Amino acid sequence: MIRDDIKAAQIAAMKAGDKESRNAISLIQSAIKNRDIEERTKTTTTDDDALVVEVLQKMVKQRRESIEMYVKGGRQELADAEAAEVAVIERFLPAQMSEDETKAAIESIKADLGASGMKNMGRVMAELKARHASSLDMSKASGLVKAALS
Repeated sequence: MIRDDIKAAQIAAMKAGDKESRNAISLIQSAIKNRDIEERTKTTTTDDDALVVEVLQKMVKQRRESIEMYVKGGRQELADAEAAEVAVIERFLPAQMSEDETKAAIESIKADLGASGMKNMGRVMAELKARHASSLDMSKASGLVKAALS
């Protein structure tokens, strides 16, 4: 499980005296605990690894947005710190699908659903997320789905 890998990495970072990794991993664990608390109120539970991957993807997205803002603001040292956190977080994410693999998955779903045209984008996106959420950046996939359906 990804959770176990994160815990083991934190212990390794503490033993190695790697403050940057330890701090980033602590942020990951904090975000996961917050998400666990949110999940307690829901009637349906999410698969544990899927939940962790979702949290990690959200963290990476937030940090990439911060990096962009810091670079525009001329604060390169802050952008570098965020980039270091992204590198630590991405160690725990499963391998992401390439653009060609994503296009193939979209075509497969499109054929399965008989989807044609933009009116079916919601159905295709929902199915894509159900099948490949942990190995796919949904924001990038959105553009590919639009291109495939138009």
